[in-house]
Amino acid sequence: MKSSALRTRFLQFFARHGHTIVPSSSLVPAHDPTLLFTNSGMVQFKDVFLGKEQRPYTRATSSQRSVRAGGKHNDLENVGYTARHHTFFEMLGNFSFGDYFKRAAIGYAWQFLTEELGLPKERLWVTVYHDDEEAAGIWLDEIGVDPARFTRINTADNFWQMGDTGPCGPCSEIFYDHGPDVAGGPPGSAEADGDRYIEIWNLVFMQFNRDEQGVLHPLPRPSVDTGMGLERIAAILQGVHSNYEIDLFRDLIAAAQRHTGAPDPTSQSLRVIADHIRACAFLVVDGIVPGNEGRGYVLRRIIRRAIRHGYRLGQKQPFFYRLVEDLVAVMGEAYPELVAAQERVKAVLLQEEERFAETLEHGLAVLDEALRLNAEHLSGEVIFRLADTYGFPVDLTADIARERGATLDREGFERAMTQQRERARAASRFTAHSGVDYDGAVTTFVGYDTLQESSVVQALYHEGTPVPRLEAGQEGTVVLDRTPFYAESGGQVGDRGQLEGETGCFAVVDTQKIQAQVFGHQGRMLEGAFTVGAPVLGRVDETARQQAALNHSATHLLHAALRAVLGSHVAQRGSLVDAQRTRFDFSHGESLSAEQMQAVETLVNDEIRRNVPVSIRTMNYDEALRQGAMALFGEKYGAEVRVIGMGAFSTELCGGTHVIRTGDIGLFRLVAQSGVAAGTRRVEGVTGAAALIWTQQEQRQLYDLAQRLHATPQEAPKRLQQLLEQGQGRERELSRLKAQFAARAGVALLDQAKVVAGVRVLATSLPDTDAKGLREAWDALKGQADSAVIALATVQEGRVAVLVGVTPDLIARVKAGELVSYLAQQVGGKGGGRPDLAQAGGTRPEALSVALASVLPWVSARLQGLSE
Repeated sequence: MKSSALRTRFLQFFARHGHTIVPSSSLVPAHDPTLLFTNSGMVQFKDVFLGKEQRPYTRATSSQRSVRAGGKHNDLENVGYTARHHTFFEMLGNFSFGDYFKRAAIGYAWQFLTEELGLPKERLWVTVYHDDEEAAGIWLDEIGVDPARFTRINTADNFWQMGDTGPCGPCSEIFYDHGPDVAGGPPGSAEADGDRYIEIWNLVFMQFNRDEQGVLHPLPRPSVDTGMGLERIAAILQGVHSNYEIDLFRDLIAAAQRHTGAPDPTSQSLRVIADHIRACAFLVVDGIVPGNEGRGYVLRRIIRRAIRHGYRLGQKQPFFYRLVEDLVAVMGEAYPELVAAQERVKAVLLQEEERFAETLEHGLAVLDEALRLNAEHLSGEVIFRLADTYGFPVDLTADIARERGATLDREGFERAMTQQRERARAASRFTAHSGVDYDGAVTTFVGYDTLQESSVVQALYHEGTPVPRLEAGQEGTVVLDRTPFYAESGGQVGDRGQLEGETGCFAVVDTQKIQAQVFGHQGRMLEGAFTVGAPVLGRVDETARQQAALNHSATHLLHAALRAVLGSHVAQRGSLVDAQRTRFDFSHGESLSAEQMQAVETLVNDEIRRNVPVSIRTMNYDEALRQGAMALFGEKYGAEVRVIGMGAFSTELCGGTHVIRTGDIGLFRLVAQSGVAAGTRRVEGVTGAAALIWTQQEQRQLYDLAQRLHATPQEAPKRLQQLLEQGQGRERELSRLKAQFAARAGVALLDQAKVVAGVRVLATSLPDTDAKGLREAWDALKGQADSAVIALATVQEGRVAVLVGVTPDLIARVKAGELVSYLAQQVGGKGGGRPDLAQAGGTRPEALSVALASVLPWVSARLQGLSE
């Protein structure tokens, strides 16, 4: 059975049993600061399990794209060395949110494996947590599993928990016996680490809540979270032992062999490349670009590991990006987002390949030399130099050292990398935004329809700690049962305003979601006091909200305009919308030209002038996508979504606030662009009154410039061009005159040269000239001197320029490059060149006179055959 058929078979089986098929979520966990990447199927349902989010279904099934290559879950160093470790894998899962529990979960798993897939029961081995009598009874008494193939295990492997506190429960695992020809013993035995018995399915029964004292309390609505690795079960069904032998990998390994020219199809390096293209491509699809910190650094590490293995196979030209087309052929049908992003993924990978290629060969040479001197151990200093100078992640160096049987001085490396490690740790230290813990009722948001609302205080926090009362002057967070304040999401900043009550007044400076459906109003108690349960009236700052709405609606038009001008590869990679401007990050590989910026701005303003109504509809997520709505990167959507339409020009899923008609935006101006990371650009724009002010400032600047040029604003560009051309002509003439002066001065100075062993030696400074003037002076001098060594220097804007010339008859004994290097060391610089002519620069003009005085003895020593 092909992997694609297996994936479909699994989803359809559970769909027939009342499960909703839920698409794979992004590899970047939405609103989950605790995870670097999505590493299992339950991640997108975490808030549902915690009771913080409601879904319209209580049963779900998915094939979840997952990555384990950074943070707590990191399999990167094992990839290529084992049969089942991957950076990227697909997790088949079925989930129950307070619906069915152990009996049904166990029954579904057994039915799918033995009836749907036809696996022989005698090859399946089952484990349960040692005191889970309920699960044990179901397996032994109801399913009828042979007790000889059943084990009770008292380890953390069979008890799952989300964290030190919170939901947790026992697990039941199903293993497949690959047969006596494979080494290893059954689960729970001393030989369990072998490859004979392979776990294929894990059923997690969330039935307890662990409190801070470690006490387990039964959950009122126990749930089920199960997972089965697609690659592992495919290997069993296809009759192979290694995941790298299944159809998914056979095609990718063949492609890697074709693109690298590797002669051996069983090469370990081909497996690494085939694994890594999957992780890298899908990370780029989900908006990650290579970088030096956080998720971007993990992506860079994986790419560079793949490139190094290609280099090991003899491929020194960019090849990795070419595998994207092969990956699309293998997985594009199941994941259309990969097809849509194909060209962007190729561009990002190619750029990273070209960047690393510049240093890879030099870094490998440093590594080879270090291992030649000590074949058994790499010092921390070498590891640091490889990382700092040549961009070798430490696990890449470890990969190479392991191949050659060498150990690493990791402690020495850690000492050398302290500062860099601190920055990386800070970048990957994900913490909750609000810093508060809340377990009360959710907040009802009414801010789409009104900017003021009567509410009741549900909770108060001071410095992140719950308090019964906030006093005047204290800063804190207020949670209400109903609020007109928009909480920051979708790039739009949170509302500000005031909360007014009979007992006090609170200034709201920001509104954030402290949980998925709980709004925290952050600010300062201006007067009086608030207590929990107090009635208040919330008033949103109307001006700030309206300006944010203008900018948010303009952002939708901007996104559509960028796609129209630059291409369909453009996709949002982040945004910030506040009362001042909109900042929009998007996927694109190069800077926008002035013509492209103007075209984008024109399209947006065309749509503003059309003044079409902004439609807002709530509908099913899948239906919204079918109608062409664009889902934005990094956003988490429920089953019901809000669709914002602006005529036929723009349709997006969005929870933000917007104008009534596009004409309300008034005017849009693009005011800046910049690069954010490889493959990601940023533009900034202003709207309404801010756009008018920006335009007026530009106009004033043009009038001021025109006045200085003694021209009208219309004539200013032409007049400025004329002045620039005049200035350039004068600079050329001045340079010519300086060169003539330097040459004549040099010829006159030749009479002052000292004579050593029949050779004239001149070392002098030429003021009021430049490096070009030194060259022209040498050209004039060498025609006047039959046998000479000449050192000329000048100082311009605090920097030294030195030129050394040697006539042809002397270069066997005196090298211009050696002399100029000698002088450069004294003036704080470096240089070099040919034996007859060399140049250098320096930063210490105060040392120039002493350096020039050292020329005569240096040349004398060379002419007399003495060492320096």
